[in-house]
Amino acid sequence: MNQLKVRKVGNSHGVVLPKEVLAELGVGENDVLILTRTPQGIVLTPYDPNLAEAMKVFEEGRKRYRNALRELAK
Repeated sequence: MNQLKVRKVGNSHGVVLPKEVLAELGVGENDVLILTRTPQGIVLTPYDPNLAEAMKVFEEGRKRYRNALRELAK
């Protein structure tokens, strides 16, 4: 278990991730991480442009076909 210290960074706060965690995530300096809140806690994952595009398409379809999806869910 690693303890991470919260530090002030400009007007925000941040933590420094150990290099082992960065290697496990497959990220490095200037890469983007996605923070997701789940019932089990907070999850950090590397940004995936393919997933981001897929989610954009999903959201557009969900809005366009919301009534049909509501009926199918019954």
